[in-house]
Amino acid sequence: MAEQATQDRQSTAQPPPLPAKYTRAARKTRVGEVISERMNKTIVVRTITRVPHPKFGKIVKQIRRFYAHDEENKAKTGDTVRIMETRPLSKLKRWRLVEVLQK
Repeated sequence: MAEQATQDRQSTAQPPPLPAKYTRAARKTRVGEVISERMNKTIVVRTITRVPHPKFGKIVKQIRRFYAHDEENKAKTGDTVRIMETRPLSKLKRWRLVEVLQK
């Protein structure tokens, strides 16, 4: 009887957990224009988001600047790029370059 109880426990064991890449949420991506590439392996990307004003409802532009890691110094000023959220790489850098969309 005791052997059967241990077999029942073994058969109801939980499967191993999935790897992190399947359980983690998708990372944020942004598309913007490179406004500075003077730093080594770092670019500054400006994104423009159009949102309605909370009180008046008029569509206004919100401009944000993101510091992004560019390992190969591919992006140049004026390029349109896609960046992706990543772990903190320095005091200001929390994004990395995914691809250059337009030269």
